Amino acid sequence: MSVKTILHELEGCTDSALLNDWHVVAYSTELEQGRLLPVTLMERDLVLWRSDSGEVHAWDDLCIHRGARLSKGCIDRDTVVCPYHGWRYNDQGNCVLIPAAPNEQPMKKARTITHPVRERYGFVWVSTGTPEKDIPVFPEWEDTSYQKVHCGPYTFRSGYRAVENFMDPSHFPFVHAGVNGIYDNPDPIAPYDVELTEEGLVTSEVRVTQPYGDPREIPVIAYYAYKCLRPLVAYFKKRLVIQNPEDQHKGNEDDRFCTFLTTQMVDQQTSIVRICCAMNFNPQPTVEDVRRRQDIVYEQDAGIVDTQRPERIPVDLRQELHHRSDLLGQKYRKWLQTMGITYGVF
Repeated sequence: MSVKTILHELEGCTDSALLNDWHVVAYSTELEQGRLLPVTLMERDLVLWRSDSGEVHAWDDLCIHRGARLSKGCIDRDTVVCPYHGWRYNDQGNCVLIPAAPNEQPMKKARTITHPVRERYGFVWVSTGTPEKDIPVFPEWEDTSYQKVHCGPYTFRSGYRAVENFMDPSHFPFVHAGVNGIYDNPDPIAPYDVELTEEGLVTSEVRVTQPYGDPREIPVIAYYAYKCLRPLVAYFKKRLVIQNPEDQHKGNEDDRFCTFLTTQMVDQQTSIVRICCAMNFNPQPTVEDVRRRQDIVYEQDAGIVDTQRPERIPVDLRQELHHRSDLLGQKYRKWLQTMGITYGVF
């Protein structure tokens, strides 16, 4: 291993395309007032907390005084208290009290390292750089006709391989036999289109047969339209056609099932996937039914995806063999390469 590679890994992520983007690091429901939540994003340790106003804050998990982890401290009177010497930081990150010198005004440099943070779609998004774009659009979030259910978290080794797997229908009959596909009768994947747009990579519909294609547990013909919105954020909208005539009353031609997938890279070989499913079925499935199916699918996915070698996804297409049915995966890898991404890739 070269010195340059060793230094790169010690530094963590230096890719501007990733640093200057938004990343999900928690569900909003995880962030309770009065609780400090430590998270790690691309090897950078952060602490999240919610002030009395309800606003979320994301700081380096570091007291500027002697480098203690703020997440080991506590929240008291709407300030974060360092566990080592009791320095207090307000919701702007400024130190407002040094207990060893209570009558002194803390110096201006006595402040935390703060980061942009937003709540959207029930997730907490953080950027450790300067975001160049807004958070990706989840079209169904504001549509009241869609039921929304958060599922996960699910642990994968490679965040990129998890995203690529999410956008790959040809594995359905083998990894998800009896759920997303039929082992003894796998669907041929017809040619489809992939375009690079302002949103990201966008596909035409891909047709597959699914014996348990959604929480209703009925066979459907599914038509997937994928979008890869960011290097670590993807989405699909699935048009559903019920196969059996006796089940037709359970749905209609407007039925859609959508999934918005986010990936938090903890480090180059550890990632956390969080998703939000949106569906407009009538009657609505239970939250438990939705989560049960997703838990099955993502456990099966991780069981195979985590065996892929190398763990870091190859962006040089010559490193693995590709078929026309892998078109979206090929475009995705080339897109990562074009963005200059080196962190977590091979």
